[in-house]
Amino acid sequence: MAFWRSKKNREDDALGQTSAVPSEVSEKQPASQPANRSAESREESKLPPDESIASASSPGSEAKPSSGGLFSKMRRVLSKTRQTCRTDIRDLFKSEGTLVDDDFLEELFSRLVRTDMGVASAEAIRDDVATRLRARVVSLEEVLGTITEQTQTMLAQESAGIQYTDSGPTVILVVGVNGSGKTTSIGKLANFLHQSGRKVVLGAGDTFRAAAVEQLTVWAGRIGCEIVTGKPEADPASVAYQTVEKALSIGADIAIIDTAGRLQTQVNLMQQLEKIRRVVEKKIDTAPHEVLLVLDATAGQNAISQAQGFSDAAGCTGIVLAKLDGSAKGGVILPIREKFQLPVKFVGLGEGVDDIAAFDAAAFAKALFTQ
Repeated sequence: MAFWRSKKNREDDALGQTSAVPSEVSEKQPASQPANRSAESREESKLPPDESIASASSPGSEAKPSSGGLFSKMRRVLSKTRQTCRTDIRDLFKSEGTLVDDDFLEELFSRLVRTDMGVASAEAIRDDVATRLRARVVSLEEVLGTITEQTQTMLAQESAGIQYTDSGPTVILVVGVNGSGKTTSIGKLANFLHQSGRKVVLGAGDTFRAAAVEQLTVWAGRIGCEIVTGKPEADPASVAYQTVEKALSIGADIAIIDTAGRLQTQVNLMQQLEKIRRVVEKKIDTAPHEVLLVLDATAGQNAISQAQGFSDAAGCTGIVLAKLDGSAKGGVILPIREKFQLPVKFVGLGEGVDDIAAFDAAAFAKALFTQ
């Protein structure tokens, strides 16, 4: 902890943080905080390698890879899921083709469920295959092509990029359950926005976990953006307020605020989120402009059950699907879209600082099922 304090003192000198905080910020913290915060917070702690910082793109343009580049990345990170899908489904076929009958459709359904796409999504895909191909002798590639088209349709969403405010900094609040990859996703997102020519300020609002503050501070240093921190166990609302204040004072385009991991059942912590929202609204009446929910792809269906109801309680506007590269359960994105009714805005593609991409339904569906 002594190391964290000395690091904090240096940051204070460098940032010259202001503290004209409204009376609401200094409200007494809820009495009940998780006693085993460090044990609960098993978030990935890998820090970005220096060499992974991408070269800056032209200012004002979104740092998106070309469709070909994105598809290649999607293929790489979805390789485990794709291999499982193709192997399981391929086993249903004979060299001369297979008849699409009730037995085939039922077996197809059970194998789709293994990708963690859930019963409802697997049923929708099975029924689409039945509508198109029933009573025909088909090849593996025909069936996979049909599945890919249906998956793309199910994942289709309106443009889901960051909704920027017309004037002043866009405030992004990032929330999620413990261990979801939230802090790392913030670092990647900050770099993504920084590379597009936008000025970013980070707010280390997870004040109950010193490792999260240290981790985010390293991300900020590597990316080249400013960060606002608070004392250990300081009021997160105070840090959020100071972050927005800092963004306004230096003319930043984006303020991204980290929050402590929590479950929607932890009432006191959900109330803390409401307080953060009220406080940032005191500085910018339309803030926060985005509330992004980070979900761990490797947790599969468990991630959905953990975060059930979280989106409504926190007022979420979009989803970041983290750790997709380490999962054989890439199909979980389908029930996520179904249950949360929120756009998937970004997906994590690896451990490097530039391993994040804006979600593309067509590229994802194609990479999930096609060779």
